[in-house]
Amino acid sequence: MFIEPSFYQKNQGWIEVICGSMFSGKSEELIRRLKRAHIANQKVEIFKPLIDNRYDDKDIVSHDENRIQSTPVEAAQRILLLAKEVEVVGIDEAQFFDENLPAVCETLARNGSRVIIAGLDKDYLGKSFGIMPEILALADTVTKLHAICMKCGGLATHSFRKIINHEQVVLGEKESYEPRCRKCFSEGLAAQTTDQGNGTRDEVEGCSL
Repeated sequence: MFIEPSFYQKNQGWIEVICGSMFSGKSEELIRRLKRAHIANQKVEIFKPLIDNRYDDKDIVSHDENRIQSTPVEAAQRILLLAKEVEVVGIDEAQFFDENLPAVCETLARNGSRVIIAGLDKDYLGKSFGIMPEILALADTVTKLHAICMKCGGLATHSFRKIINHEQVVLGEKESYEPRCRKCFSEGLAAQTTDQGNGTRDEVEGCSL
């Protein structure tokens, strides 16, 4: 479990990143840290991309249905305007934000805010997702979480898209995605490549531990 850094001092900012595959508990961990900041009577502001309305238009909601109130924003620059003189800034689903988010996070940290960011590090093809590589490079601490592979029961590091759609951003939950380990993910992609026309989920057996 992540423990808040002991080097924290008032007005000393830094950037924390929580990353991993879908269903790995990223939003759950983000909510946990933000609630601890509330308990510590710190001034907290929380943001998510306007596009993400899967569970709620405003709240950040984990897959376990824990939730915390947030402000949906269309552009990263908006966060700077809304987070002035804030001690802790939470940002969920960072991969959906525009290219200005890294600079926004750096500015917030330089101004003394603790910035906690959650996001997918890889897309449905297993490639870097949006601005996440730059966010990870800026981070002072990185927590990489793992789900459970739905094929073999091993540690999952990838988000496998069960439907045929070649857009990088396709919002969905368990009906569209499942976590997989690297081997089962690769097997699934290979099976889909041979069956592009019908859109069915692959029937490839997963690897064994």
